[in-house]
Amino acid sequence: MSAADAVLAAMFVGLTAYALFAGADFGAGFWDLFAGDRRRGAPSRALIEKSIGPVWEANHVWLIFVLVVLWTGFPPAFAAVASTLYIPLTLGALGIIARGSAFAFRHSVGSPALQRLFGACFAFSSVVTPFFFGTIVGAVASGRVPPGIARGDVLTSWLNPTSILAGVLAVMSCAYLAAVYLCADAHRQGEADLTEGFRRRALLIAALTGIAVAVGIAVLRSDSRALFDGLTSRGVPLMVLSALAGAATVALLLTRRYAASRVAAAVAVTAVIWGWGAGQYPYLLPGALTVDDAAAGRTTLVAMLWTLVLGSVLLVPALVYLYVLFQRVPRPRADVGRGGAS
Repeated sequence: MSAADAVLAAMFVGLTAYALFAGADFGAGFWDLFAGDRRRGAPSRALIEKSIGPVWEANHVWLIFVLVVLWTGFPPAFAAVASTLYIPLTLGALGIIARGSAFAFRHSVGSPALQRLFGACFAFSSVVTPFFFGTIVGAVASGRVPPGIARGDVLTSWLNPTSILAGVLAVMSCAYLAAVYLCADAHRQGEADLTEGFRRRALLIAALTGIAVAVGIAVLRSDSRALFDGLTSRGVPLMVLSALAGAATVALLLTRRYAASRVAAAVAVTAVIWGWGAGQYPYLLPGALTVDDAAAGRTTLVAMLWTLVLGSVLLVPALVYLYVLFQRVPRPRADVGRGGAS
């Protein structure tokens, strides 16, 4: 494996982590949007806030990681993507800002009207943001981002059948992950009604995602033949793995094995991401710019790899500890009921 391939693999690890962790946070906002009115949706929204509240900001570190690696390791590709796709990139960034602000403000206002307003902003931004990020992936994967500064069409590059499909699948994948994760969280906290509710939602969104994928095959074949050929050749093993993991997720949900269903759902989404990478390899910009042609100098790549290794020694254990810490169910204090400690 060359230094360029190693940096590319590290970038896809970061992209996968962002999809699995931040994607589930976006999906939680999706279910917040469809939770119902203030009274009926209160239990679901309380679970969502408890599940994502401590970690949702930390998960954006993976997006920053991906952008920095792309910028430093493959500057021609970064320049082409940033200059051609600046509209969906900007809309996605604004969505992250609006989502974060609304999530914070709806807890600090006392007016029910303002709480509803900020809640709607949080939920809506959680849906449109992964959609815009998905259109970016679709634009790159379908070969609509040529090398150079602003060489691609700023509208049709991301407003096309493949990009729209990728945006819709991004939203559905986020909702799928969130439903499975929230189902497990509710079960761990002993919330039987919420567990069953999110189990039904997970099964529904899994079925809808499967239908969307089936439709998407025809879309890719007609609109992005090179990507279709890559997915049906080099990407086949990973696409099969994704299908099997998706089927396993459904089976585990039906048998109420919630912890294992989280793992299976994560594998299903991970396989799709890596299948996309395998399908278009060795190109970063399909048909125009290969990984080796886009890579920075070897000195830069080697220094970057060492930096990533050393940085991961600090970052990964800290993030793992954060996730584990807030997944624990608090134990009641022994002095509760005796007036507390003096």
